[in-house]
Amino acid sequence: MKFTELGLSDYLLKAIKRSGFEEATPIQEQTIPLVLKGDDVIGQAQTGTGKTAAFGLPILEHIDVKLNQVQALIVSPTRELAIQTQEELFRLGKDEKAKVQVVYGGADIRRQIHSLKRAPQILVGTPGRLLDHLRRRTVDLSNVKTVVLDEADEMLDMGFVEDIESIIKEIPAERQTLLFSATMPPAILKIGEKFMQDPQIVKIKAKELTTDLVDQFYVRARDFEKFDVMTRIFDVQSPELTIVFGRTKRRVDELSKGLEARGYNAKGIHGDLSQQRRMSILKQFKAGKLDILVATDVAARGLDISGVTHVYNYDIPQDPESYVHRIGRTGRAGHHGVSVTFVTPNEMDYLRVIEHLTKKRMSPLKPPTEQEAFIGQISSAVEQVEDLLENTDTTKFNAQAEKLLAKHSATDLTALLLNELTHDSATEVPVKITPERPLPRHKHNNKNFKGGYKSRGGRSRYQRDNHRQYHSKKDKSRDKFNRQHSKKRQFTIKHAD
Repeated sequence: MKFTELGLSDYLLKAIKRSGFEEATPIQEQTIPLVLKGDDVIGQAQTGTGKTAAFGLPILEHIDVKLNQVQALIVSPTRELAIQTQEELFRLGKDEKAKVQVVYGGADIRRQIHSLKRAPQILVGTPGRLLDHLRRRTVDLSNVKTVVLDEADEMLDMGFVEDIESIIKEIPAERQTLLFSATMPPAILKIGEKFMQDPQIVKIKAKELTTDLVDQFYVRARDFEKFDVMTRIFDVQSPELTIVFGRTKRRVDELSKGLEARGYNAKGIHGDLSQQRRMSILKQFKAGKLDILVATDVAARGLDISGVTHVYNYDIPQDPESYVHRIGRTGRAGHHGVSVTFVTPNEMDYLRVIEHLTKKRMSPLKPPTEQEAFIGQISSAVEQVEDLLENTDTTKFNAQAEKLLAKHSATDLTALLLNELTHDSATEVPVKITPERPLPRHKHNNKNFKGGYKSRGGRSRYQRDNHRQYHSKKDKSRDKFNRQHSKKRQFTIKHAD
């Protein structure tokens, strides 16, 4: 469906066109009309499906820019997501001159207080910092007409439910409430029952999440082979803007350092980095000053970066829904994307579970040879040279060029330039990546997919947790019985004497 069919104002359509969007994603197509109508909505949508615009566009449609009051509140679980939401709403509301502010922990609260005095129409914030401002009475939510709980399942996992309840108490009962979550456990539905009035439920199926615009491949390789294979694939595919996912912080550090050592423009982010450092790297990546971003799932949660052409899963995710989150970073806004997942021989079962969830088969990809990688590098370097010649004024260097040509052949000079534009090979810069503990093998049958991944003993994760809880209760009961029985015996013996 085209955005022009959704009943949005001309200034919003202009902003959408400027952002490069043409057709609405499924979550946008189904959510925007309901929000415009004034309904409460519960939306199940993964990161990367366009949910920010799904709630942001109707909010921008409804606010009155002449009123210097907070009219819409978006609650986000993390600083990164809050900042990105604010940035996207600012871009979409630029023509309308909508004021959008973000507040989050770890930043100077005095500066935020000063900005809040200008009374933004839309406020985005993390639960903890929003509560700080409410306690200081530096923010007024009494005029809020729409509240959005974004990534509600993550806020639930992080223990923010009480904070959210405290925030919502400050908002008028007559309001529109929107809740978005990647998963829909019973606890999320309970939040909906508590805070919402007859909510409409919009659920995006898994097959719609893994868009046809993403070509999905897998490469079968042993753990110690993966790095060299991945860099050779880089050389053949020539990705423009790339995210590489690693399972652990150590993995991310080693991958990013290894890529830099071989001449790739790469940096890594994970939870141990300072907020300032993470934001600096993300800013470089968004601006195109960084070609490859290496990240853990946690660090990349909520990232909204347009223009990502390739996603590489260096480690296959243990949770199949994480796979959907990861590849959702590419193939967006009508653009084509590619995902490549590396699978060790004992992880093939995990690949099949992902395919079952997404209803889509991944195509096997044969690892390129060193010679194929070299040809790919040369081809990319030649393209760079052609592009430079087309877009660079070289006349001021003619005199020096003539002197060099008098001493050296044109072939040698061109070969030198191509050498400078190509990466070092694996043989020249060996990189050792510490092996990670392999994922546990599991067996499954199709009837039991809903039970989760299977362990060697055949139980799902859910069943194992219940099993542990049951035996823990039994152990406590047995201990209590033994204590009571011991006291009774002591009492009997004492009086028998």
